[in-house]
Amino acid sequence: MDQNKIKVEKARWAQSDPGLAKLSPRHTDWGDPVESLYTPADVQEQDYLEQLGFPGEHPFARGVYPSMYLGRPWTVRQYSGYDSPKDTNARFRYLLEQGQTGLSVAFDLPTQIGYDSDHPMSAGEVGKVGVPVDTLEDMEVIFEGLPLDKLSTSMTINAPSAIMLAMYVSIGKKQGLEPKVLRGTLQNDVLKEYTVRGTYIFPPKPSIRLVTDIFAYCSNNAPRFNTINVAGYHMREAGCSAVQEIAFAFSNAIAYIEAGLEAGLDIDKFAPRISWIFNTNNKIFEEVAKYRAARRIWAEMLRDRFGAKDPRSCMLRFHTQTSGASLTAQQPLNNVVRVAYQTLAAVLAGAQSIAACSYDEALSLPTEESVRTSLRTQQILREETGVTDTIDPMGGSYYLEALTNQLYARIKELMAEVQEMGGAVEAIEKGFVQKEIERRAYDIQKEVELGEQVVVGVNKYAIEEDEQEVLVESNPQAEQDQIQRLQALKSRRSQDKVDGALAALKQNAQGDGALMPVIIAAVEAYASLGEICGVLREVFGEYQPVRTI
Repeated sequence: MDQNKIKVEKARWAQSDPGLAKLSPRHTDWGDPVESLYTPADVQEQDYLEQLGFPGEHPFARGVYPSMYLGRPWTVRQYSGYDSPKDTNARFRYLLEQGQTGLSVAFDLPTQIGYDSDHPMSAGEVGKVGVPVDTLEDMEVIFEGLPLDKLSTSMTINAPSAIMLAMYVSIGKKQGLEPKVLRGTLQNDVLKEYTVRGTYIFPPKPSIRLVTDIFAYCSNNAPRFNTINVAGYHMREAGCSAVQEIAFAFSNAIAYIEAGLEAGLDIDKFAPRISWIFNTNNKIFEEVAKYRAARRIWAEMLRDRFGAKDPRSCMLRFHTQTSGASLTAQQPLNNVVRVAYQTLAAVLAGAQSIAACSYDEALSLPTEESVRTSLRTQQILREETGVTDTIDPMGGSYYLEALTNQLYARIKELMAEVQEMGGAVEAIEKGFVQKEIERRAYDIQKEVELGEQVVVGVNKYAIEEDEQEVLVESNPQAEQDQIQRLQALKSRRSQDKVDGALAALKQNAQGDGALMPVIIAAVEAYASLGEICGVLREVFGEYQPVRTI
């Protein structure tokens, strides 16, 4: 492949039509210029195209499994949970009947920050953005009639992850199942809570202690459970570029890995159960390239930096959800198209699990029709379009591989900058990550308002519309019903058992004892989420956010 000859021919071609020089310049999501045409010379890395290798082989750029979707389709999920445990159970049953292949639980805000539904801080928020879970009894209702040994359940929960895992394990026991057969994923990524989501409870160090305690527990007891779902998704929703999404998420993962190693864990015992959630946005080729670059970097880092020997430790297995932030309340049916293209990008990128947003999410809780449409989007892609007929259909595209190499270099540069600050925790405590995300979010909003970034139906092709109807509203009685159920449970449980379990938890938290066994004991005594988090708040304290202005 004569690179110089190709460059000369590209220059000749560019002069063949005077109009080419007048084309408006285009830029990637992260700000680099986009060429009007790509050739092998633009791929940059010497002989890169010849070295792509095969799917299922290091560095896994072309996919983590040899057969990819020919061997097993991606897991189809919908992020669900609202009003009450009973309503959530009904929605789960509906989705499974419609062909969903894995559950994804959305928890309400009080649950995410460790407050019971009857706490004053919970007022007005119970059941609003997810399902309330105060005690094991709530989790029993959510999964009533759902066999855990036949399901994979993802739980989007962070600061109280250990408590939700304890409840899930306890439900499994009630179904006669050992923890070793349970499959699922805990988000359990507390560091991104300090930068974008805000559902933190404890300071970083004790929070990471809880993370590594989960690593240890699952390594010994629940080896099929993904112990952490490191999240780039929420940072992208908050305004990150594709480069920042991967670089900041990987920097957080480095902090978790180092903490696990410091706790005496073997890298090949816990690294294979690290999973990911990323955000798939509108620019199809850039999103596919992002995942290819990310797989390369992760594989190289785990092998070369952390000495992983098990190939599974080097596999970047990820779930992705389409972008909620890209959905518009104006002309909401346009969102069906956005979601379909984003889902296509995720499939072309080789995702292991996908959740497609519902088109009406910018307006209300999704209707049964809209969640069914989201499921059908994935099913049509899988069954009708032919995109799964061959493995890595986009591999070798000059444009795609050039973007991949560009992303690879940019991500590593930003990761190095974070490491020079002392790592993710220090970068967060200095406010660096928060400021970078806030700055880019501001720039994006300014571009949209000036019309420099097109949002169809909002700043271009807008139409006069009647005020959009809120299709599904939360049940106003749900909060009081939940509080009454919680208070009824507290009145009939054994308070002596609860007090004993909480005392044991406090003792272990004050020392260096394992926390998961005592949290499981507290959950099975029907201690509430708020009571358990209250003990840990007393011992660990609460995080105070960094001011970035």
